[in-house]
Amino acid sequence: MKQLRKSMIAVTIGGASIAAYLVGSNFVQNVKFARAAEEVEVTRQQLSTVTDLSNVFKAVGKAVEPSVVNIQVRKTVKGASNRALPFDEDMLRKFFPDRDGDGKPDIPPGFGGGNDGGDTEQVGTGSGVIMEVADGVGYILTNNHVAGGASEMDITLSDGREIKNGKLLGTDAKTDLAVIKIESEKLIPARWGNSDELDRGDWVLAFGSPFGYVGSMTHGIVSALNRQAGILDQQQGYENFIQVDAPINPGNSGGPLVNLHGDVIGINTAIASRSGGFQGIGFAIPSNQAKFVYSNIKNNGKVTRGWLGVGIADVSKTEGLADRLDYKGTDGVLVEQTYPDTPADGKLRNGDIITKIDGKKVTNTQQLRNQIAVTAPGKDTILTIWRDGKEIKVTIKLGEQPDDLTAMKTGKSAVPENGKDNRETPANTETLGLRLTDPTDAMAERFHLPEGKEGALITGVLPRSLAFKAGLRIGDLITDVDKVKVTNTEQASDALKKGNLKKGVLLYVINANSGRFVVIKKAD
Repeated sequence: MKQLRKSMIAVTIGGASIAAYLVGSNFVQNVKFARAAEEVEVTRQQLSTVTDLSNVFKAVGKAVEPSVVNIQVRKTVKGASNRALPFDEDMLRKFFPDRDGDGKPDIPPGFGGGNDGGDTEQVGTGSGVIMEVADGVGYILTNNHVAGGASEMDITLSDGREIKNGKLLGTDAKTDLAVIKIESEKLIPARWGNSDELDRGDWVLAFGSPFGYVGSMTHGIVSALNRQAGILDQQQGYENFIQVDAPINPGNSGGPLVNLHGDVIGINTAIASRSGGFQGIGFAIPSNQAKFVYSNIKNNGKVTRGWLGVGIADVSKTEGLADRLDYKGTDGVLVEQTYPDTPADGKLRNGDIITKIDGKKVTNTQQLRNQIAVTAPGKDTILTIWRDGKEIKVTIKLGEQPDDLTAMKTGKSAVPENGKDNRETPANTETLGLRLTDPTDAMAERFHLPEGKEGALITGVLPRSLAFKAGLRIGDLITDVDKVKVTNTEQASDALKKGNLKKGVLLYVINANSGRFVVIKKAD
């Protein structure tokens, strides 16, 4: 009986324990559920503020959309095929870039270009933005590759109105911008923003007509600033693009990039893509640069830029160069060449390092070129430069940049006969990997050397040699070795033999395109 009572007590205790466990488990679950429900409610309340950002996007769209236009462009191409092209202008540029700077893709024969047929009309599409309205006249900013070379343009406004025969006021291939004039009532202009205030991570919105879908808007952030993409290299252009991840596609070109205040802070111009469509990297021209070009074209029909007349490079571009010029620092712009009869002639020297312009620090060539370009010709500009181990200031009255910079740089291609012994000299070939000779007229003409230049012509460079690694190539003419002028191969050879490869031998060389400094240094 006692044993049974003990068993009953055990069962009772066990049942109570199970009941307590079940009650406790339910309690824990209830607590977890209550916490989860509370967290969901709090999160929903927090998420409700996200609609504020959505409302901002909507508001920006309402503020900007009336100023955005679609541009249908017709271009008559000489000697082109009569076959219809299945691509618009933006798509063609990805396969056939504009090499001659006329704003049109260079389409080869067999693809609707060349001389495989009579003249034909090509049709493309792009976007633009109305930036100014006065007395029934609107001024549209777009890309040069959209409007350049157009024989006819039809402008479609956001409200559906179509305006025939927009007038092209001018283009600028060096920034890929153009200005169009239209006449119509009830036009709404956009508002300029300040692109200098942008920072990585800022929200931006891109407007335009991607693939012909008029009235499109996308959003993203600023991924990077001051990007050089090599898009305008053929035009010796000015690139300091805003990189964005807002989707930009063919047809978006010329449309505005705006901030959350609805201000235009860029003009959409290109994408980096392997497929031809958007892959996460888009480029826009900063509004401050665009505004300068827009004002020049609108008021003068062309862009007038300031000009120094020098060949330049970043100080940090050539390893060891700063040390050889006794310069402490990595920022600054090296003067590699001064061109005759230019504002810099007699004021700047090869080897000068420009550190400031009008008191503003200069960090690289891109910054200096852009600053000089937007400075009015005739203005006295103060350059702070590093020369011969000390800092000095030079005042230069800027000139007007010529249309053909290449012609200014290369000059004539003949060198007069001088009766020198033209036998090849090995110089320091075993160590440097160079073969040198005095240039003949034929050699000067072959390598398109500037007129009257003397020195030692490079006729051979051994692969993987010190000279090759330093960037020296056949056709380069050595004119200075360690800051000492050399006029022939013998002088160059003697100077090279005296050079300290551990410290670095500083050469100045010229070729058909430019002059530059080169440092040949032996690795430790």
